[in-house]
Amino acid sequence: MGLSEAPGGGATGLEDLCEPAMPRVSEDRPRTHSTASSNGDIQVRGPFQRDTQALLSTTQAMELRRRDYHVERPLLNQEQLEELGSRSSATGTLQWRTWFRCSHARAQALLLQYFPVLAWLPQYPVRDWLLGDLLSGLSVAIMQLPQGLAYALLAGLPPVFGLYSSFYPVFIYFLFGTSRHISVGTFAVMSVMVGSVTESLAPDEAFLQASNSTVDVAARDAARVQVASTLSVLVGLFQVGLGLVHFGFVVTYLSEPLVRAYTTAASVQVFVSQLKYVFGLHLSSRSGPLSLIYTVLEVCWKLPQTVVGTMVTAVVAGVVLVLVKLLNDKLRRQLPMPLPGELLTLIGATGISYGVGLQHRFGVDVVGKIPAGLVPPVAPSPQLFARLVGNAFAIAVVGFAIAISLGKIFALRHGYRVDSNQELVALGLSNLIGGIFQCFPVSCSMSRSLVQESTGGNTQVAGAISSLFILIIIVKLGELFQDLPKAVLAAAIIVNLKGMLMQFTDIHSLWKANRVDLLIWLVTFVATILLNLDLGLAVAVVFSLLLVVVRTQLPHYSVLGQVPDTDIYRDVAEYSEAREVPGVKVFRSSATMYFANAELYSDTLKQRCGVNVDHLISQKKKLLRKQELKLKRLQKENKLPKQAAASKGTSISINVNTSVTDIESNDVEGSKAKQVSAGTELEDTAARGQEDAKAPDMSSLKTLGLPQPDFHSLILDLSSLSFVDTVCLKSLKNIFRDFREIEVEVYMAACHSPVVTQLEVGHFFDASITKQHLFASVHDAVIFALQHPRSSPVNPVLVTKL
Repeated sequence: MGLSEAPGGGATGLEDLCEPAMPRVSEDRPRTHSTASSNGDIQVRGPFQRDTQALLSTTQAMELRRRDYHVERPLLNQEQLEELGSRSSATGTLQWRTWFRCSHARAQALLLQYFPVLAWLPQYPVRDWLLGDLLSGLSVAIMQLPQGLAYALLAGLPPVFGLYSSFYPVFIYFLFGTSRHISVGTFAVMSVMVGSVTESLAPDEAFLQASNSTVDVAARDAARVQVASTLSVLVGLFQVGLGLVHFGFVVTYLSEPLVRAYTTAASVQVFVSQLKYVFGLHLSSRSGPLSLIYTVLEVCWKLPQTVVGTMVTAVVAGVVLVLVKLLNDKLRRQLPMPLPGELLTLIGATGISYGVGLQHRFGVDVVGKIPAGLVPPVAPSPQLFARLVGNAFAIAVVGFAIAISLGKIFALRHGYRVDSNQELVALGLSNLIGGIFQCFPVSCSMSRSLVQESTGGNTQVAGAISSLFILIIIVKLGELFQDLPKAVLAAAIIVNLKGMLMQFTDIHSLWKANRVDLLIWLVTFVATILLNLDLGLAVAVVFSLLLVVVRTQLPHYSVLGQVPDTDIYRDVAEYSEAREVPGVKVFRSSATMYFANAELYSDTLKQRCGVNVDHLISQKKKLLRKQELKLKRLQKENKLPKQAAASKGTSISINVNTSVTDIESNDVEGSKAKQVSAGTELEDTAARGQEDAKAPDMSSLKTLGLPQPDFHSLILDLSSLSFVDTVCLKSLKNIFRDFREIEVEVYMAACHSPVVTQLEVGHFFDASITKQHLFASVHDAVIFALQHPRSSPVNPVLVTKL
């Protein structure tokens, strides 16, 4: 058997092989291909045309001979394949047994697994990496300061708690994390999720003073800090618990389109939440479904109340930040590190605000008092656990998804491995311990991670250095930013949303690449905008999982034909040169068959075969029932005359005077007569058996006058099966039964070993369906089916006896 293979890969060669203009050749000869010039035609003219064509065909034949390969092997069904390959049942290793083993090596491995810093820090190359980590840590700290202050406002908390969240979690991740380059700390998406929780559980309306109807800011902030820190503890507990039970794979249910759409919707939420700081408005606290829509409507309604000084401050700060970013992009190769535009803007805005008196003269809202020093640890409030558990789980999953996505990108780029379960533990401990020290939930920031990598960061030593710089700012320098306008922080947040808002271009790219992913993107975005961040995430995950189920319920079914002179079978609707093997139908599904699509598989199979199987079976049963009733009626009619004749022939007269000798002689004659009659019956029975053997089967389709299928064998290509369930087993058995009723033999092909094992465990193979009906490949099954065409139906009694 000769198989042609294209030098650039199997798919290209197969597509060339199946071109409609391809001539057919025998298996023992190489395939010839047409050769064209640059304009698509072979230009040969004059008396040398025949010689030129012969030379071209000879060259092509020599090239194809080098590409051909030949395989000779016996035809193999599953039984023969297991015997030839000495198949043995795979012994499953019991992983839980190793959990309880205790040894010095295992204890050391567990210690290094849960404390990765002990593995890499003793081997840290100080001369090679310390300078890069030092510069990287300083650069990240310069970004961490303004972002920490700004994202604290986003979470509905006083700005100093953003600095706390930029110190404790970062240092904890340095000890337990496995990624070398991600920058853990405050992040816009996490902050806006926290803000929606704090504003819903501690709204401004709950802290109105009875005397003058103003908000008690100190009491409100204290309540929101308690909510945020308790939420951080719950998030940490969820992440640590999931990491210890190796639930790191849960993030695989968040596809890339889902995560990108979710972060895009979250960036819109962030943008809208900062409008009140840009225009200097006082808005009502809202949460829950449609809260974003109501907030936008309220902003539009209160635009006439805009504080001009606040808006001008935000616009000027935004323009300066954009210009610095453009300058950084232009001078990226010349600058050793990016210009700290945010830090410079914050310092300049604080100085101008202090010197000009923006708060008193123009009504610009400022950050206010920033206490120096660290706060003591505070226990979380257990009374809030029940109200925060849903939001805590959503924040835990989203934070881990963002961190592990960035971690894997950098790990792939720099050639190391990130442990997803340990990342869960590291993030969980960062949030758990951070929550005790009044931090709000954190994750990693994409912008800071890119800066940490691009400025020479090699390990989390850069993160530890940045946390130490933040500590110095908290202890000594934080109070210097008391006159910083909140509008500047809002401008910094909005400018930093550029990367996430650019993800709107995914709509155009997904429209061209994959419209199912586009549907996931749009549903996630709309659900998150309308239903808020927690419910939007739940709707997005459920929709994406349902979409997977729907796609498996609607797979692509195809009837396969043989590519000429090969053992390759492809869809006849797609490959014009693929031809169905006469008398054999080959059927394949693109998805595994299980309870959700088993019925559709059977219905489509019967439809594609071109035979109304169910109607044919019902017609056959009707005709057989009529034959049975007719036979019973004839037997009943023949039985009455026989009974009458038998009653006349059995009248006996007994003579009293008969002697004993006469009786004995009569007995001997009677016994002889019985023997003769018994022999006659055996001969008649044998003769009837011979006549029945010669006579046609009265239950066959041909005898009953029913149409016969134009194929004698059906082959199920089961190469797409990844597992089987009980519904799949029953459906396969029903397929065997139904097609055998219409005198079509069924074979299976190309099952993977785990699927074969599941068929064995499910008792699929029996006397009527054996492993001889399962073949190693489709071609093996086709050859066997051609060698064993339609045979006469077998007596079911004989099948049972066999």
